[in-house]
Amino acid sequence: MNNFDVTVIGGGPAGLAAAIKACDEGARVLLIEREERLGGMLKQCIHDGFGLSRFGERLAGPEYVERFMDKLSEKTVDVRLLTFVTRIEKTAEGFCVVTVSRDGLERISTKTIVLATGCRERTAKQVFIHGTRPAGVFTAGTAQHFTNRLGVMPTKKCVILGSGDIGLIMARRLTLEGAKVLGVYEINPTPSGLTRNIHQCLHDYDIPLYLSHTVTRVFGADRLEAVEICEVDESYKPIESTKVRVDCDALIVSVGLIPENELAESVGVELDSHTKGPVCDCQLMTSVDGIFSCGNALHVNDLVDFVSASGELAGLSAAHYAKKAQCKVNIKIGNEFLYLVPQQLDLNADNSRVTFYFRSKAVREKSLLRLTVDGQEVFKRVYPFLRPPEMQQLVLNMDKFAVQNGSDVRFSIEVAE
Repeated sequence: MNNFDVTVIGGGPAGLAAAIKACDEGARVLLIEREERLGGMLKQCIHDGFGLSRFGERLAGPEYVERFMDKLSEKTVDVRLLTFVTRIEKTAEGFCVVTVSRDGLERISTKTIVLATGCRERTAKQVFIHGTRPAGVFTAGTAQHFTNRLGVMPTKKCVILGSGDIGLIMARRLTLEGAKVLGVYEINPTPSGLTRNIHQCLHDYDIPLYLSHTVTRVFGADRLEAVEICEVDESYKPIESTKVRVDCDALIVSVGLIPENELAESVGVELDSHTKGPVCDCQLMTSVDGIFSCGNALHVNDLVDFVSASGELAGLSAAHYAKKAQCKVNIKIGNEFLYLVPQQLDLNADNSRVTFYFRSKAVREKSLLRLTVDGQEVFKRVYPFLRPPEMQQLVLNMDKFAVQNGSDVRFSIEVAE
């Protein structure tokens, strides 16, 4: 049985960064990827805008991951492609990772694991669209795969459900390829995607965005022929009198991403009900000692730069991991937050530069974020506005706030004066 210090599961931008960083720290590293090529979803993201924060350049998705793959090729990292992890078992030495590949079944011994398994799209079935199941109903990522990697146009005239970023980008992409995008329909009263994508992908191409609208039914036997669209009320219930039939040959669903954490759940990792990713400390270690999480498996990020940064932290932490007594303090948030990551602080670790990521639950005007320790304010910052689709990044030196075992550490948001 092969023995490793760090096993990274997932070869996207988070996994690549984690494997490189762990190797740089002297660990013996294994990187496992279920597809035939490294790079994750960025392999099919041929639009630019990646790497602005990290490299100061506008790179396409494949260009971004190529930089990490070039670095990886210089390292002594063992890479396994077309390899599926079927089971993780706890052992006295750490963990046993059971994999299946063309070479058969293999059992791998590892001291630590980094889960960089990314996220997946919600499907039409998960949003309860009634009707038959004809061809022509795609997730936005599937439509992107057909168009950008296979060179196959999945539609000539389509409707997009949901204003998630991949759907917005595909509205532009399909328009450029000659398809007619009849509209983007969003059930919420505000868009779900980044403001820049609303402008660059919809407004610049005169593609209409309909808020407080949803698809309630699809029509067609072998191939999609039309969809039924309704306005929704404040409780998100369809208003029957507003039903409209829209003829089209494809429905592209872009209704959000979910961290992929079946492996994490199988070994008892605690998940956060808001992020759908693991509860972790500031070193990105989960509730199971020796298992770390990063990238979109931890929470869905706006920018790939943040994904890579969390991968590096997880790889560094896994490489440095050693059995020792832990002293963790829970970090609490008010109801104004959609979520905040990380959710715990390990008092025995270096917390001089902790990066927090958070989203507000609702659209807010000028707001004041407060951090209190045992009821005493230790930090505050004013934000001109907060929107749920736009993740915020906050870097703090938590060591200077005198957090002790049992301390009440709490973030809150209120209206700024």
